[in-house]
This record gives sequence, C-alpha cells and structure tokens, in this order.
Amino acid sequence: MLSERRLEVLRAIVQDYVGTEEPVGSKALTERHRLGVSPATVRNDMAVLEEEGFIAQPHTSAGRIPTDKGYRLFVDKLAGVKPLSAPERRAIQNFLDGAVDLDDVVGRTVRLLAQLTRQVAVVQYPSLTRSTVRHVELLSLAPARLMLVLITDTGRVEQRMVDCPAPFGESALADLRARLNSRVVGRRFADVPQLVQDLPESFEAEDRGTVSTVLATLLETLVEETEERLMIGGTANLTRFGHDFPLTIRPVLEALEEHVVLLKLLGEAPESGVTVRIGHENAHEGLNSTSVVSVGYGSGGEAVAKLGVVGPTRMDYPGTMGAVRAVARYVGQILAES
Repeated sequence: MLSERRLEVLRAIVQDYVGTEEPVGSKALTERHRLGVSPATVRNDMAVLEEEGFIAQPHTSAGRIPTDKGYRLFVDKLAGVKPLSAPERRAIQNFLDGAVDLDDVVGRTVRLLAQLTRQVAVVQYPSLTRSTVRHVELLSLAPARLMLVLITDTGRVEQRMVDCPAPFGESALADLRARLNSRVVGRRFADVPQLVQDLPESFEAEDRGTVSTVLATLLETLVEETEERLMIGGTANLTRFGHDFPLTIRPVLEALEEHVVLLKLLGEAPESGVTVRIGHENAHEGLNSTSVVSVGYGSGGEAVAKLGVVGPTRMDYPGTMGAVRAVARYVGQILAES
C-alpha cells in the first residue's frame, strides 16, 4: 500500500496533468501544491510511484504522467465526486423538464451530458424487460385490422399492427381492451404471459382466434430483441483530445459505432453507484485508450437502463462522475413523474 504522502503526490500529478496536458515534474509539484516536503523528497516519491507502475515518463527528460493503474488508484481513493453548483443543477432541471416524450428525454440527456462533460455521451433507452405496463390501447383500423399500442411506466410507446383472422366488432374490442388492462396494468413484463394465458377462453368461440392473435402480438412486443437501443452524442468532442490517443482516434470512433460493444460495456457495470472503467479495463481493444464513466437510472429505486460518457483517460474524474450521477438522478425523477 502507498503511504498517504505518496497518494497525495499521485493525486497532485493527476490533477496537474488533467489540467495542463503537460507531463508533471517535481519542481512544478512543489510550487503548485502544499505537499509539505522538499523537491528532493517529492522526486524520491515519484521514483517509487514510477517503479510501482502508477506513473510513467513519456520520454526522457520529461516529467511524469499517470498510467491506467495510477488513474485507477486516484479514482478508488477519491474522497467524493465533485458536486454540481446550484446554477448547474437548475440548468439540468430546466433543460430536461421541457421534454415531451421518451425520445425527447433521451435526446436531451445525450446533449446535456456531452455539454456538461465535453466528452462523448451514451444513453441507453429504458429496457422493456425491466419495465411495467402502464396501458394497452387497441384501435380498430379496419373490420379485421387493429393497432396495438403498448405504453410502459418509463414512457416508452410500442405500436404494432394486428391482422385478425376474422372481423372484430367495436364492443368486442372494448371488452378485450378492458379485460386486458385489468390484468396487466402495473405488472412487470415478465409476469404478463402467465397473466393472460387463459384470456381467450373467456371470450365467445368466434372471437377467440382474434384474442389469441392480439395476445401473441403483445407477447412478441414484450420480448423483442431489438429493444436494446442507444443514443450517442458529442462524438465531435473527441477531436479536441486527438493527442490523448496513442496513434489515431479511428479505433475509438469505430468502437463507438458498434452499439453492441457499448451496450455490453454498460451492461457489465453494476446496477448501483457510478462505475469507472479506465483504459485497458475496457475489454474492447478500440476503447483501451479511453475511460468510461457510467451509472444506472430509473424511476423508483430500480435502474431501468444506464447512461454515461466516454473520453480519454486524461479526464476530470471527480467532475465527470458528479455530472453523470446528477443527470441520472434528474432523468429518473422525470420518468417517475411522467
């Protein structure tokens, strides 16, 4: 374990390097920080930190920069995330409060996160599998054609056309709508199949085929694999950090284009608390020169999806973690109230 003083030196190196983009020398450290020791002692501490792999010298006669291992220790030993100022919190609330539907909430969240952190923002749409049913609407489009509209507790709306085996009257449709909603509203998606399995038997024989077709469409909607959707914003922010990527920015951009990679990355993060993946902790090779800061969001105490940012490892971790956490909290409140 590092001594408290060496941790302090590492902390100072990370802060200076993130702020100045320049490798940090012992003289600069003693001038900028009240470390309470001589430059010679700081040099000795830096030698130990380098030996143990927490900092590295990018080229001879240069100062030192943090390694992935150094950033990891810095993040693990953070006293806390940087709280947002009152004006920042008000700006978040005002910006997100204007959202009209789920697409708008996700779109605004992406733009807001990208602006606040000046990184690439990634927001996952609420997962259907973790949602509950708010309402099922059935609309008649033609004698034997219906539209099924599924509305979730997170504000997500799914629409499907249903071609019925026989004409279905308005009174039968109203009856099916009422009975269906009485069984499934407020229930988790995983419970719905069991709740509706005997529903066709409670209808007249000539209507059972249509009821079964409607239920089959509803159940297909609940389990669709295409539900995992992402929105990404602020990719242009990466161009400001071109020199932070060893050779080229291309592998990072290619990884960001693969939504499957990002979904897997978000999915691997724990349900609670802010997660930080640094450099080579990211399994995908294209993201080895980046850090990913993510957190779950949702209504009530349960996360229905994740959001986060991707940026270079030379990142303002306390500020980024604070912004990601605050935005997630506000999005959760909006979903709870919607």
